[in-house]
Amino acid sequence: MNCQVRRSVFTTRDPAEGVAVLDEVFAIRDVHTDRENRFSMDLSATAVGPVSYERVRLMGSSTTGRTDGAGLLRVCHVTQGAVSAISAGDRFPRTGPFLFPQRTYTSWWEDIEAMTVAVDLAAAEAHARGLLGDETFRLAFAGTRPVSPAMSRYWLGTVAHLGRNLLTDDEALASPLIRAELTRSLTTALLHTFPGSFLDRSQALPGQPRAAPAGLRRAVAYIDEHVDQDIGLAEIAAAAGMSVRGLQAAFRRELDTTPTAHLRAARLDAAHRDLVAADPSTGATVEAVAARWGFTHRGRFAAAYRERYGRAPAVTLRT
Repeated sequence: MNCQVRRSVFTTRDPAEGVAVLDEVFAIRDVHTDRENRFSMDLSATAVGPVSYERVRLMGSSTTGRTDGAGLLRVCHVTQGAVSAISAGDRFPRTGPFLFPQRTYTSWWEDIEAMTVAVDLAAAEAHARGLLGDETFRLAFAGTRPVSPAMSRYWLGTVAHLGRNLLTDDEALASPLIRAELTRSLTTALLHTFPGSFLDRSQALPGQPRAAPAGLRRAVAYIDEHVDQDIGLAEIAAAAGMSVRGLQAAFRRELDTTPTAHLRAARLDAAHRDLVAADPSTGATVEAVAARWGFTHRGRFAAAYRERYGRAPAVTLRT
C-alpha cells in the first residue's frame, strides 16, 4: 500500500477552474455549466492507498457531465440538493448513499453538497476474493441502493468514523496496520452494503447486519432500473425469481414495506428529481411531472410528497 496520505483543499469561483478539477478528481468529462449564473466550488479530499474521501460543495450553476465509472467504486451521499442521472436506465436515489454505475453515465446537479468515498475496483475485487477464498471471483454490482435500511446505516456509520476519527489523525495513519485496516473495513462495508456478485456468494460477516436475501436484492435492483416503466407485482416477482406471495413476505420481513410501496417511493424520488431540475418559466408544472411518474391524483401526490420532503411540490418547482 502507498503509505503517503494525500490531502488537498480547493476553492474557486471560476467555472473553468471548477470544470478542470471535476475532471481531475472525479473523472467527469464533457462538463457543461450555466456560465451566466454565479459559480462556486469548495472541495476537500483525502486519499490513503486505494481509498479516497471527498467533500464537495457546488453552488450556483446547473451542471451536467459524463463519467466513465470503470475501474473505481464510488459511493455518494448528497446532504443538500440532488444529483440526477440523465442516462437511460440510471436512477440515483434522492436520499441515502448510492453507488455510481461502473460504466459511462451522464448526470445533472445544481446547488449540491455531497460526500463521496471511492475504492479502487481491483483492490476491492482482491479483497472479495480473499474473503471468499476464490481467486477466480469477479466482482460486479447489480444496483445502486443499499440492500436494506440497516445496511445503509451501517455504511454511513463506517464512513462517518472514517472521516471523523481516522482521516484527520496523522499519528494513526502513520501506522501501516491502521492504513491497511482502514481499507479492509471500508471495502468490507461496501461489499456487504450494495447488491452484487459478492453478496450472491456470501453471507454477512459475524457481528455485522445481515444482508438481504438475493431474491429481494434482485427485486430492488429491478425496481430501481425500471421505475419509469409499467411494472407491477408480477414483473417484480419474476425478476426476483420468487412467487408474488414470497416477494411480499420478503419485503415486509426485511424492509418493513411492500413491493408496491417501494415502487411508489422510487417514483416519488424520481418526481422530486424532475421538480428540482424543472424550470417553471418553460411551462413545467407539478401536474405534468406527477403524471409522468404515474401519480394521477394531485392531492394524494402532494400529501405523499410533503410527508417525504417536508414541503409542497410546488415549492420545489419554484425554487
